[in-house]
Amino acid sequence: MKKILMLNYEFPPLGGGAANANYYLLKEFSKIKNLEIDLITSSANNKYEEEQFSKNIKLYKLDVQKKDLQYWKMKEILIWTLKAYNLSKKLIKKNKYDLCHCWFGWPSGIIGYLNRKQVPYIVALRGSDVPGYNVRLEKLDNLVFKPISKKVWSNAKSVIANSLGLKELAQKTLNCDIKVIYNGIDTNEFKPAKKKKSSTIRLISTGRLIKRKGYDYLIKALSGLEGFSLTLIGDGDEKENLKKLAKEEKVKINFKGTLEHKKIVKELRQADIFVLPSLNEGMSNSILEAMATGLPIITTDVGGSKELIKENGFIVQKANIKELKEALLKYKNNSKLLLKHSKQSTNLTKQMNWKTIGKQYEGIYNELA
Repeated sequence: MKKILMLNYEFPPLGGGAANANYYLLKEFSKIKNLEIDLITSSANNKYEEEQFSKNIKLYKLDVQKKDLQYWKMKEILIWTLKAYNLSKKLIKKNKYDLCHCWFGWPSGIIGYLNRKQVPYIVALRGSDVPGYNVRLEKLDNLVFKPISKKVWSNAKSVIANSLGLKELAQKTLNCDIKVIYNGIDTNEFKPAKKKKSSTIRLISTGRLIKRKGYDYLIKALSGLEGFSLTLIGDGDEKENLKKLAKEEKVKINFKGTLEHKKIVKELRQADIFVLPSLNEGMSNSILEAMATGLPIITTDVGGSKELIKENGFIVQKANIKELKEALLKYKNNSKLLLKHSKQSTNLTKQMNWKTIGKQYEGIYNELA
């Protein structure tokens, strides 16, 4: 019996891609009888909670005084770090853990490092925890997170990135051995469906409405184009700015806000093309979900996103309105190409299910614990 302590400050309904990846990975681990997991995460209800996820998995949800389900403030992360560290010490005294799985190099990786003499740890890099990934954290990266990352990664039993692009970025901070395990996709939940005929090409994107997602460039690319509609699913601090820009550019957008997974699936199945114009990205769960529902992809040449485009869409330069517009028009002027890329997206995701990803992580657990 392997006993794993898992650390992740976000878990549905809190957070984004890493939260969802954690959820689906635990669903796979719930089927493995010789594996027990305790996850320390955050509560969405502003109170301490304990939840039995399955017979072999227990969740400890800490009160971090969360204000926004999608957007994290540094204060909230610091509160989680302090509380998670204290709880981890108590759990380690009580249980004999074989390994600690830290989602994110920081803050989870810091806790893994501090407990390293009691429990060996692995670090799963996700994106913003890698120096150089998030422009917003540039000063903190240079002053704080680079030296911390070097210390945390070099003492970990294994460092894992969710894309080749993120691995290469991380190795600019520390040239160490980094494995790559991609995000998975639930192909039973996300699958194609017959679409109703429409006179317009229905564009869709899912993700936090923050500057890093580059939605302002998509709006500008749609300005003056006819025959397209756009649906944005998600919330964030850029929502009002995007609404204002859409009004100025005379682009109609259906802002859906945050939706539960079942409703996201429904929206994706009704769309024709998925667009993610990010300025930076790790391995996008959103793109994987869109591919599984049979959508062609238009995305930017950043991080792990470009690794998913293999004759199923177009890669454009980030912050390039002209190239975005050209990609949109290619699909508008060639319905056969749209259909071809749609089928290819579905084919590519068939081997990217969470069962496969779960086995890869289980293999690391068995190797190290």
